[in-house]
Amino acid sequence: MQPVLVSHIVKSFGNTTAVADVSFAVERGEIFGLLGPNGAGKTTTIRIMLDLFKPDSGSVSILGSPMSEEKKAHIGYMPEERGLYQDVPLEQCLVYLAALKGVPAPEARRRVSNYLERFELAAHRKKRIKDLSKGMQQKAQIISTIAHDPELLVVDEPFAALDPVNTQMVVELLHDLCAKGTTVILCTHQMHHAEELCHRIVLIDRGCIVLQGALDAIRHQYAGNAVLVRAAGSLPALEGVESATQHNDSMRWTLSAGTNPQEVLKTLVARDVVVERFELAMPTLEEIFVRVVREGGA
Repeated sequence: MQPVLVSHIVKSFGNTTAVADVSFAVERGEIFGLLGPNGAGKTTTIRIMLDLFKPDSGSVSILGSPMSEEKKAHIGYMPEERGLYQDVPLEQCLVYLAALKGVPAPEARRRVSNYLERFELAAHRKKRIKDLSKGMQQKAQIISTIAHDPELLVVDEPFAALDPVNTQMVVELLHDLCAKGTTVILCTHQMHHAEELCHRIVLIDRGCIVLQGALDAIRHQYAGNAVLVRAAGSLPALEGVESATQHNDSMRWTLSAGTNPQEVLKTLVARDVVVERFELAMPTLEEIFVRVVREGGA
């Protein structure tokens, strides 16, 4: 059973088409990236998935069948906008929200206490939500989303307002949840987070899917004809190398059309160059994102 199956959904608001014929499936226990620039249709797609919006056409299956009230206790959704009760103490708020999802009060208190310790919020448990920093509120929002141990977790821009240390905490949390079988949909426009976390992605722009598949396969698809090279000494000038630029501790060689990277390596070895690194230069997801979105808008 695929926890999420979205089939040809379409949604318009007046004369604006927010989502146009979007389809994808999410496998159990994976971190799936729902990506795109601001205003691309990501949040509308999520709201259709969660039955907050009805599609004009198409269908959605969640945990094996259409959404129901009973299923909502098995789903965790963290919207981009914070939605916690601002005048309520942190711990009390989180325990209450877990109880609304069906967690017995003693168990809710235990889980919330554990998460407050993990996210370094235990010392602030009695503070009102509105008295917490933006980063603390973001971590509290994440706890409220996972305290009922959902089967399906949908998080929209979970790293907003987080510093690098807290970002790493959330990354580790998502990996842990994935390892125990939780299905995670990560909605973001920050490509480096998706690149670090996601197994597969779908990229939406202007309401349409412009790219989808396994992340490794996509990067190979857009790799082009360039290699990263590092040698113990200086690198010689070679025929077939159109340009050379510094890339961290290596050189990035862009090869001319028809130049085989393996032949370049053989030439280096034949010239007694001590090669320490030689690999295809894979583009980052952000580079692919920019290229695909620009081409789509051309």
